[in-house]
Amino acid sequence: MRIVLHQIPMDAEDLLACPEYDFLKKNPHLGKHIILLGLSGSYGYGTNKENSDIDLRGIALNRKSDLIGLTKFEQYVDGNTDTTIYGFNKYVSLLLSCNPNTMELLGLRKENYLYLHELGQELIEKAPIFLSRRAIQSFTGYASAQIRRLQNALARGHYPQEEKEHHILKSLESAMYEFQRHYEKFEEGAVRLYLDKAVSPNLDKEIFMDIRLEHYPLRDYKGMWGEMNNIVKDYEKLGNRDKRKDDEHLNKHAMHLLRLFMMGRDILEKREIHTFREKEHSLLMKVRNGEFQREDGTFREEFYDLVQEYEKKMEYAAKYTCLPQEPDMERVQDYVMSVNERAVRDEI
Repeated sequence: MRIVLHQIPMDAEDLLACPEYDFLKKNPHLGKHIILLGLSGSYGYGTNKENSDIDLRGIALNRKSDLIGLTKFEQYVDGNTDTTIYGFNKYVSLLLSCNPNTMELLGLRKENYLYLHELGQELIEKAPIFLSRRAIQSFTGYASAQIRRLQNALARGHYPQEEKEHHILKSLESAMYEFQRHYEKFEEGAVRLYLDKAVSPNLDKEIFMDIRLEHYPLRDYKGMWGEMNNIVKDYEKLGNRDKRKDDEHLNKHAMHLLRLFMMGRDILEKREIHTFREKEHSLLMKVRNGEFQREDGTFREEFYDLVQEYEKKMEYAAKYTCLPQEPDMERVQDYVMSVNERAVRDEI
């Protein structure tokens, strides 16, 4: 059972006292090790509606045994409450790649932090040392994925089968770009995807793959295969949704597309992370509420004009950004070592 807040009628203490969140206290990797816990998703963006679910994201310090012993902790996921808690070292590695979903946690409004230890506040203040031009590819990549989702959804009843398959292929290629960062041994060209004459009698063209992997970790392969499989499954589900739910998903994708451009531009131009879009809040809610959508589910030209406008602003910010090519690894290393040294000495 998912918990739904209506305009957050309960405070943080009451929310976390719910039995569904007992794992935050009882799991040995969490509890006193948590340094930051916040409302993510629509509540973090400020685009929540009456029926919006709660998404919690947080960071927990790695324990002494994780750092110099035999235990290991990267993240804890609770599907029942849609909560993800990252281990500190894992979180830092995601920050260094300028992962949008990860960076959001450092740009919440003050009232959206349910718990903030002084080390969590320190991490927020240290955010600029993690920023680099890597944000250009990560944010434009995530925005492109939203475009692909919109195209895929709108293609379900309007485009020929071959073009639908082409949309799926583009989504898969966007996901594969990230494999080189997420999977240590993955090399570019190890998996090649392409369209060809279908083997299945129900298709004209379909996606094929050539794989060149040797001595490859099975779990990494399982992870990659799972990501690609989920993309194909998500697309196939589109044809089975009812119109109301389908429209809700389409408008969320459309809203996230603009939001990613807005957030990415702030990082490139101002070196600041702003998850809640105060100035653009009204516009984002209009998109989410379907004010740019036609009766047939497609989007009006005004929406695509907006996309083009924000895409151009993002391109300009990318061209003239003062961010370094790579993060300041020396400062990152010093900071991470200081935090982990304190954890090892039980000073936290």
